[in-house]
Amino acid sequence: MNNMEPHADIAVIGLAVMGQNLILNMNDHGFTVVAYNRTVEKVDAFLANEAKGTQVIGTHSLAEMVALLKRPRRVMLMVKAGAAVDEFIEQLLPVLEPGDIIIDGGNSLFEDTVRRVKYVESKGLLYIGTGVSGGEEGARRGPSIMPGGSPAAWPHVKPIFQAISAKVVGQASSPSDGQAARASTQPCCDWVGEGGAGHFVKMVHNGIEYGDMQLICEAYQLMKDGLGMTPDEMHTVFADWNKGELDSYLVEITRDILAYKDTDGTPLVDKILDTAGQKGTGKWTVISSADLGIPITLIAEAVYSRCVSAMKDQRVAAAKVFKPINSKIIGDRAQWIAAIRQALYASKLISYTQGYMLMQAAAKQYGWNLNYGGIALMWRGGCIIRSAFLGDIKTAFDKKPKLENLLFDPFFRKAIKSCTRSWRKVVSTAVKKGIPIPAFSTALAFFDGLRTERLPANLLQAQRDYFGAHTYERVDQPRGQFSHTNWTGTGGTTASSTYTV
Repeated sequence: MNNMEPHADIAVIGLAVMGQNLILNMNDHGFTVVAYNRTVEKVDAFLANEAKGTQVIGTHSLAEMVALLKRPRRVMLMVKAGAAVDEFIEQLLPVLEPGDIIIDGGNSLFEDTVRRVKYVESKGLLYIGTGVSGGEEGARRGPSIMPGGSPAAWPHVKPIFQAISAKVVGQASSPSDGQAARASTQPCCDWVGEGGAGHFVKMVHNGIEYGDMQLICEAYQLMKDGLGMTPDEMHTVFADWNKGELDSYLVEITRDILAYKDTDGTPLVDKILDTAGQKGTGKWTVISSADLGIPITLIAEAVYSRCVSAMKDQRVAAAKVFKPINSKIIGDRAQWIAAIRQALYASKLISYTQGYMLMQAAAKQYGWNLNYGGIALMWRGGCIIRSAFLGDIKTAFDKKPKLENLLFDPFFRKAIKSCTRSWRKVVSTAVKKGIPIPAFSTALAFFDGLRTERLPANLLQAQRDYFGAHTYERVDQPRGQFSHTNWTGTGGTTASSTYTV
């Protein structure tokens, strides 16, 4: 036990792998960290093994932990989202003092963070809910960190968070000039906004992650079932793609997975059962998009594709009931691979466009002042969706902070135009060949909807007015002026104003 004067910089509660790796990362950067776990045996085991030889201090009680911290005390929770966070907040409040800071680094639902910020501030303390992305390796070597909550807390955690986060070279520096590159290195961490903004942005990050993974899987299936390619051949393709505009962490690991051999020398990927799970953040993103009325169709399809994958027994039965279609795609393989690459790139642009639409709607709804270019920078390194073109997204919002839609930026407008022909070719061929491509096709459907000046919603509004007197607007009247028609001649003239469908 330690009876020393308060000298520690931060405490971390929760010694699962993410908590342990963040502690070791903080220790590497010269911060004195106090470690605590509800099961105190874990503290002793951590100090005897992973943290051996470090400056990490282990404690067996919250009171002892708090006594070691400099003011304002900074306590970071790395525990399971949900009830555990609330329980620890209740245990911490009596031992902390006004001005102290509680930080939740788990994958909490942003609405829970909104509630907790208000509650903890009402007790005179400060609260931060922060997304931490990058998995175990990111936590240890440099994650992407997305903090939000009490703005007054940010200056007190900024030095620690920015020190331990991933770093990327700024856009302005020349890659060939090592000195310039070092001088403009920027941390993948900055203040996101008030309330639950940090956890909302992390939620959207995870939704985009779902979409990126599904798109890559669809490209894989097109090459596997359509072009008859082996994992080794696809490994070569993904290695090539990772050198261009698709350069990203997920393309990089896909390249490595496809080359990985089982103990018998055959590709391991072929032996993995095709049923996927989900932990909830993708689902949360879709629910939030429905609440805000934003069509993040690609992320939704990615979530539902995992649900379809889980229906393994039904899929096996259906495959016997319905006659298989010849999925072989005819033509020059190299040209098809190039077309799939462009379809993947275009669909990925749509996914990020939709993700940014959702963040913009949330900022308006919740009164957050989000820095969209800064968010792209935070995602540029350390996190699972890190990719080269996030630099282009940052540039787009730096040029025009109030950019209404990412596709209106000249760079992205040109990029998607250059891919459209290949994108349509891939989607239409996959449909004919019976190869499921829900994310590719919904991305194209959204793009076509967005670029269509007049959609058939006029008929839809007529239907709503016919059966429920929901009213409609007319093209020859000002917006906001509503009309109702007695379509049958037998209905009344009273319009419905009590609910909307």
